[in-house]
Amino acid sequence: MSKWILMPDSFKGTMSSMEICQAMRRALLRHIPDAEIIAIPVADGGEGSVEAFLTAMGGRRVEVPCTGPDSRPVTGFYGLLPDGRTAVIEMAAAAGLPLMEGHLCAEGATTYGVGELILAAAQNGARRIILGLGGSATNDGGCGCAAALGVRFLDGSGGEYVPVGGTLDRLDRIDLSRRSPLLENVELVAMCDVDNPLCGPQGASAVFGPQKGADAASVARLDRNLRHLAEVIHRDLGQDVLDLPGAGAAGGMGGGTVALLGGRLQMGIETVLDTVGFDKLLPGTAAVLTGEGRIDGQSLRGKVVIGIARRAKAAGVPVIAVVGDVAPGAEGAYQEGVTAIVSTNRRAVPWETARRTARADLDAALEDLFRLYDTFHTGDRA
Repeated sequence: MSKWILMPDSFKGTMSSMEICQAMRRALLRHIPDAEIIAIPVADGGEGSVEAFLTAMGGRRVEVPCTGPDSRPVTGFYGLLPDGRTAVIEMAAAAGLPLMEGHLCAEGATTYGVGELILAAAQNGARRIILGLGGSATNDGGCGCAAALGVRFLDGSGGEYVPVGGTLDRLDRIDLSRRSPLLENVELVAMCDVDNPLCGPQGASAVFGPQKGADAASVARLDRNLRHLAEVIHRDLGQDVLDLPGAGAAGGMGGGTVALLGGRLQMGIETVLDTVGFDKLLPGTAAVLTGEGRIDGQSLRGKVVIGIARRAKAAGVPVIAVVGDVAPGAEGAYQEGVTAIVSTNRRAVPWETARRTARADLDAALEDLFRLYDTFHTGDRA
């Protein structure tokens, strides 16, 4: 019996990581019926992250009444892992784009419900909270989330209010003295796969604002307001988040997690690998099958395939990356520990065409891969 680890990322716009895991499992069992398979669908911090962790590790989903991004009540949720001390929260469950129901408003959306989910998880005994920063409709720098956890935001007249992206310019002072003491006993890790700063041309508002309903004038206001938030944070809290890599994630929630909640940012794949105990799973493994929609030079910055390959290389375990497209710079993956790259794009067609047959193409590529494995493993070249 041989052991295999299946750990693909999603193919954005075509297949989820769980669907790819299932296809890999089917192909593997056709050729190695007695294989021991460890399937770990990768969570990227957006929608589906809680389900991915629960599928990989077990645990249960906990529903929580909370505040949606447009301030209406919604039913949010988090995942509580089997240890009873680790909770997984995707901020999209309380502040996601779909919850705006087509009425996007980057200047008015709030992360308050995300703070309510964090508080509920901590009250339920969680001592490590993994927060996925993805799919948000917000641009409030995480202030709404912090307010739900007791952080006070005061305007020029000393009045307390809950800032949103469009009202951050009113902020005069931040007071952490009433922040929930539960946070003192919680390790808060935010899954963050972007390195955007808080402000500027590559900041939260300019890059992500338009998909949240912000036009050019709104983007400019939101950017100025987040810069003002950074100035107040620097003065009152002694933290410099303006140019912190990842601070611009999720409408500035990356920066707010660090400065207002005392959390830290970590690449999503590193968080997943640590949580599932990946290093302990590697001994005795025949190979790790991973993949993503496209592998290129940008992948070398620590995305899923490379994060997995680096750890597997240290353990001497081969890594096969099954990808939708292979682009310039992908060859650098071999130096990082990737043994082979297999493309599912069998006809070298554009993505819009390839996505129509993505599932069949994945099955065919996996069949080729395991037929090759059979040949070299058994010596049967018939």
